[in-house]
Amino acid sequence: MTVRTGQLLLAGTVAVALPLGGAFAQTPREAALEARVNQLEASLAELKAELHTTHAEQQKIATWVNDAGPKVAALEARPTALTEGFNVGGTTIKLNGFIKANAIFSRYDDGDAATGALGKDFYLPQQIPVGGTREGTDYTGHAKQTRLWLTMATAVGKHSLKGHVEFDFQTSQGTQGSQRTTNGYNLALRRGFMSFDNLLVGQEWSNFQYVAALPESTDFIGPSEGTVFVRQMQARYTFVLNPKLSLSISAENPESATITPASATLIENDDDRMPDFAARLNYKDSMGELSFAGLLRQISTDNGAVSGKGGAWGVSGAGKLLFGPDKRHDIRFMLAYGDGIGRYLGLNFVPDGVFAGTAGDDIKTVKNLAGFGAVRFAWTQQLRSTFMASFQRADYPSGIVITPLTNKRAWSGAANLFWSPAKGFDLGIEYRHGERELLNGSKGQLDRLEMAAKYGF
Repeated sequence: MTVRTGQLLLAGTVAVALPLGGAFAQTPREAALEARVNQLEASLAELKAELHTTHAEQQKIATWVNDAGPKVAALEARPTALTEGFNVGGTTIKLNGFIKANAIFSRYDDGDAATGALGKDFYLPQQIPVGGTREGTDYTGHAKQTRLWLTMATAVGKHSLKGHVEFDFQTSQGTQGSQRTTNGYNLALRRGFMSFDNLLVGQEWSNFQYVAALPESTDFIGPSEGTVFVRQMQARYTFVLNPKLSLSISAENPESATITPASATLIENDDDRMPDFAARLNYKDSMGELSFAGLLRQISTDNGAVSGKGGAWGVSGAGKLLFGPDKRHDIRFMLAYGDGIGRYLGLNFVPDGVFAGTAGDDIKTVKNLAGFGAVRFAWTQQLRSTFMASFQRADYPSGIVITPLTNKRAWSGAANLFWSPAKGFDLGIEYRHGERELLNGSKGQLDRLEMAAKYGF
């Protein structure tokens, strides 16, 4: 029954109760009845106002629920504080990294690797023994490839100010312990750079290198002889040409590595006079990524009595192409060629050039051709394999006699299987065969079985 209906009924009741003459004076009973009717009308009016207020509040609650739903869902989906990092003075800092353990069984056909050689920790073709008279076998277990990094981001209006500092224990030049006792190794800087929008300054992967093309491997690098692999100080600027295409140019720290005709030992000259210059064009779409890079540099040396220099250049193409169901498989490749770019390829497998140390002579540069190819199959969401092959070949300058113990070429092939039983946890096993050849035709072979466990966070 509505408020209006109640009012009509009350009015009818009063009309019946009053005498037909209506003009006569009220009796005490009639006055009391009229007062009660007035009271009831006031109560009804108050009830009507309360009902109106209640209806408005219900509408507000419904509106709040509708608005709050997406906000609550978004709040529930937010990352945890661990992945968000922590804030210090307006800068968000995040800690990430991984713990990695390697178990390596190696068999050398032509001798044994030197004590403490890096080639025991990861595949380094220039340290494969050559010319030995017997086989050598090694087992090495370590966790040197464990890696930590900090990323920083500071809000500066509409600009992006970021930083990155990264360390591991594999690249340290010294030790704090030994395999006999504590196996303690120094923390070493891998990368340390800052970026402001498209400008990057600091130690980072060379602009001549395309890191995304490196295949998954239990090894520290994988196809070592066939890849561009350098980290160094640089200033780099990236031009975003369109959503799929970018161009980056850089000026990078130089270093010249030469040999003499009589010795194959690499000499780090530290006599360079101008930066190395690199440019890289990147293309990326739903089918994969492609990169084309160029390098210009001058190599220099000064032995205290005479000095020399030489021009050098290099080009490189690399990529990662997706295929298969849900594009879960991929093909990765890199091919590089240059003259005087030895330190950029295969961790300086061959020198940049040869310097005889004679007055009036310049550095004779060494040509390199290097590359690798890899195909990755994701059998399931937890199980995957990569098959890879890699090579490098050097052409030394004619007209000078060079020691026959100088590296000429190297190649390797590998296959692995990775299983990820939980997010961030990987178990892998890999077999690799590698070969190194000298200028005199002598060869050394390596067969390696490696197992790795990795926890990333």
